[in-house]
Amino acid sequence: MQTGHLLLPLPPAGPDEALDTLVARGGVRVERIVSFGQSSPDDFWYDQAEDEFVLLVSGSATLRFDDGRDVALTPGVWVDIPAHCRHRVEATSDNEPTVWLTMFWPCETQPTS
Repeated sequence: MQTGHLLLPLPPAGPDEALDTLVARGGVRVERIVSFGQSSPDDFWYDQAEDEFVLLVSGSATLRFDDGRDVALTPGVWVDIPAHCRHRVEATSDNEPTVWLTMFWPCETQPTS
């Protein structure tokens, strides 16, 4: 058994986001990401082979999707992102840490032959 606190301690602000894998087993990975005003580079899109669940715990952020949708995240807002749904981090709070809880698992959709 493991225990921890999602908000304590938080890493110090730096030029990069801080990522900690909290649990990884059975094809599922749970991560804490702490952002300090970071965003994705202009030409970068996440295009992951895994399904992803994102919950914003503190701060604020905006996710942009390849189809033009923007999703504003505030504490408690979550997003279920299917595998290969291209998205990027458009913005995160620059005046406080933005803490994300993310979960990844294998995509359930099997390729067709």
